[in-house]
Amino acid sequence: MSSAATASTPPLTAAASAHPGAAMGVLAAISTSHMINDMMQSLILALYPILKGGFSLSFSQIGFITLTYQLTASLFQPLIGLYTDRRPVAYALPVGMTFTLCGLLLLAYAPTYSLLLVASGLIGTGSSIFHPESSRVARAASGGRYGFAQSFFQVGGNTGSALGPLAAAAVIAPFGQHSVAWFCGVALVGITLLTGVSRWHVAHRIAFPHAVRPAAASALPARTVAMAIGILLLLIFSKFFYVAGLSSFYTFYLIDKFGVSVQASQYLLFVFLLASAIGTLLGGVLVDRLGQKPVIWASILGIAPFALMLPYVNLFWTVTFTVLIGLILSSAFSAILVYAQELIPGKVGMVSGLFFGLAFGMGGLGAALLGVLADHTSIEFVYRVIAFLPLLGMVTAFLPKVRRK
Repeated sequence: MSSAATASTPPLTAAASAHPGAAMGVLAAISTSHMINDMMQSLILALYPILKGGFSLSFSQIGFITLTYQLTASLFQPLIGLYTDRRPVAYALPVGMTFTLCGLLLLAYAPTYSLLLVASGLIGTGSSIFHPESSRVARAASGGRYGFAQSFFQVGGNTGSALGPLAAAAVIAPFGQHSVAWFCGVALVGITLLTGVSRWHVAHRIAFPHAVRPAAASALPARTVAMAIGILLLLIFSKFFYVAGLSSFYTFYLIDKFGVSVQASQYLLFVFLLASAIGTLLGGVLVDRLGQKPVIWASILGIAPFALMLPYVNLFWTVTFTVLIGLILSSAFSAILVYAQELIPGKVGMVSGLFFGLAFGMGGLGAALLGVLADHTSIEFVYRVIAFLPLLGMVTAFLPKVRRK
């Protein structure tokens, strides 16, 4: 059985299956798949200016599209992660990407607002399957460099999020909503890659069964673990509620305040998201060298000065500050996720699902609530309100030390 599984593994992952510490091919495949997955998702965000005009949507309705996608992505992730911790599902990854493909097709041809919500829900369901399972694969392929593996995996997602608005500016803006269907070919590439990754993961579990057994319980008292998880969840709220407000309305902010074109606003959104991708990779390297706590502290609290000044500066400094915010803030999630995985050993799927799910949920809730606030005030006022969220990074001081065994 083991030899058959290994023989069916594509060349990309054949060498990696020989030893769990030599799986760069697997990390590259899972990161590329993450790029494809998140690019598909970010098309929703990049489509907002087109959908707003085509369907005569309010900012509240825009926010509820994000909420639908984020809720379906967040509610299922911890449950899927907990289930696959106990009973691994061999080909969950390509199945998740298939949900995303179906949502993409519906998004391209949805004639009504309600079907836009259904399409967003399908894409969110694909994410809920993809993220906890792919995070588990990244840890299995890490060779012990957990921070690097998680950041390498996540930088694919950040890159995909950055490519979404760029693709929208180049393709969707000139050709309209139906052109979203052209990206289904990219989703098919993702399904093919994830099928190969799933084959490697099956072979890895057979060859190294000790690598998937639950680890020993945490050395910290249960009350300390619960307190630390609560602090991490507060930091996730701070980070992703802020990112939701910044990214969901960034194009509108640039158009309304500085008079830039829709296409130019998409390019500037790409610059911000690209900076986030670069910061994610740098953050993973720093986590392995410095530890999780210093990176969490610096990444969230470190953007506070730029966030507080952002609503009051001109276009040049707006772009500059958002690039700095993307670089610094994006390093936080890898550090938080690795910290939580070591805080609750042996529950990689559940922990990954919980934190990815909460990240999506906070993003969706933030987009919806801040959309309502923008309708009643202005987007500039929203940017002034959310500027105080990074100050919550001060609670990092209360996190206990977690020593890797």
